[in-house]
Amino acid sequence: MRVDEQTARQLLSSLNFKDGLVTAVVRDWRTKQVLMVAHQNEEAFIRTMVTGIMHYWSRSRKKIWMKGETSGHIQRVRRVYLDCDGDSLLYDVEQKIAACHEGYFSCFFRRLRKGKWQIYLKRRFNPSEVY
Repeated sequence: MRVDEQTARQLLSSLNFKDGLVTAVVRDWRTKQVLMVAHQNEEAFIRTMVTGIMHYWSRSRKKIWMKGETSGHIQRVRRVYLDCDGDSLLYDVEQKIAACHEGYFSCFFRRLRKGKWQIYLKRRFNPSEVY
């Protein structure tokens, strides 16, 4: 899914940026499994809308990054939803290989079981071979 830059800029008026950011919840477009949660500033949102590839704002690195720019594990946007407050976006994406930098399809690869975090997903790739 892509839009032209003018449309992307018009869509900004619907967003409620807190400290310059909106929350981006990202899920697999087929299974609806949540893959990751990140943040976007205005530029990351516009780049995402224009290219159809997910872009984020890294709070730690203080820069925009395209998902998959190092690994090649891009996220192609299929659908976008806006929450009632305008401060969170839900993206349905087509994920190539895996979303998590630790090698799992989802960043939510651990679940609480009997009072302990348990890894319940299989690794899709070895991070040391990719990064």
